[in-house]
Amino acid sequence: MQTRSMTGFGKAKINIKNKQIIAEVKSVNSKQLDLGLRLPLSLRDKEAEFRNLIAEIAERGKVDFSIYFDGESSERKMILNKQLASNYYKELTLFAKDVKADSSNLLAMIMNLPDVFKQEISVADDDEIKKVKSLIQAALNEFNAFRKSEGLTLGKELEKRIQLILGLLKKVEQADGKRIKLIKERIRKELHDIISKEKIDQNRFEEELIYYVEKMDITEEKVRLKTHCDYFLNTLNEKSSGRKLGFISQEIGREINTIGSKANDAAIQKMVVQMKDELEKIKEQLMNVL
Repeated sequence: MQTRSMTGFGKAKINIKNKQIIAEVKSVNSKQLDLGLRLPLSLRDKEAEFRNLIAEIAERGKVDFSIYFDGESSERKMILNKQLASNYYKELTLFAKDVKADSSNLLAMIMNLPDVFKQEISVADDDEIKKVKSLIQAALNEFNAFRKSEGLTLGKELEKRIQLILGLLKKVEQADGKRIKLIKERIRKELHDIISKEKIDQNRFEEELIYYVEKMDITEEKVRLKTHCDYFLNTLNEKSSGRKLGFISQEIGREINTIGSKANDAAIQKMVVQMKDELEKIKEQLMNVL
């Protein structure tokens, strides 16, 4: 069974130049791929390349992927722009004298002015990029293993629900064998209660009865429902089958509804309600299948 969940989590660590870098990925269900990627400044120029690598494996879901330095301090080295700070100081000192203002706190003020401090941003070299790609792959491998584990549980639950529908279908088939006979007898009796037997055109009566019974026949629906359920079980073994399983479940629902509308039988209607209940549980689970 290759069913995978859209819910997943993965984490990996690596040391590069005495710095520990961590990659972390988590996801929940979504109709499309919604990828959020957070990178250190030194890796921003590789964002598109990393996105493609992650998207290829993630496929679908709301995915949040983060790469960060342990403690977030490794790349936050600040550089003082001494020339700019000196110019600020000279200009503000002269201005303070002109307006006869206190200049004792000028230095503290200058430290907060724009561009006095700049963050030194190192650019990752080819060897670091190669290691970061390996880190991303390691996190994605753990993420994928988590999805497979969750998907195995999901797959077993879906298989169980389909088997319950198939079990109810067998009961419908058993009840259907008696249903047509009872319908014929009931129509004949009700007609005889209204019209005397001598006045009934038996040939015409049989023709109308056959037409009426054909309208209530559910043989094709039973066959199609069985086919769709078998197809659903086979599709569970296909990779990334969530959308396909969703389409099949819609077809299963159509056949169940048609059986319910055509059956005109209390026992079958009860089983139809039970099948609908199982199908709703299947649809809820399918929202999280990749």
